[in-house]
Amino acid sequence: MSGLSWRERMRRMNQRSLFRPSAVPGEVPGTPDDLPPPATVRAEAMQRLQVGVFGIGSMVLLVGLASIIGGQAERNDQLAPPEAAPTTEPSTAPAQANPLADAGVVPDIAAQPSPSPSVKPLDLPPPGQRAPGNAAPQN
Repeated sequence: MSGLSWRERMRRMNQRSLFRPSAVPGEVPGTPDDLPPPATVRAEAMQRLQVGVFGIGSMVLLVGLASIIGGQAERNDQLAPPEAAPTTEPSTAPAQANPLADAGVVPDIAAQPSPSPSVKPLDLPPPGQRAPGNAAPQN
């Protein structure tokens, strides 16, 4: 590229302006003193072009690789055998497993529930009559 450093090129680029008055009256801005040599401009343009083409090419390759991987995954799913049935006979589960009772932490629970005591029905007065304790005080 050119013999100018990156900082010097940035400084010169920042100093360029469309509205800057020329240093010498009658001089047209953008004279060859302000512009870099054509070889430098061409080299920078070629470098930008190379970087752009490399970026586009790498994206195309990346998308192609992803497509190949996705196609292989679908192909493997189609070729895989279906889920096989179990080859052993299923065993019956115990009726009511109670691991706490087996460990001796809680007493065994009886298989048959014990009869609960019957509840005696309430002895209520017939409707329309008031109970003696609920009568309102009369003045």
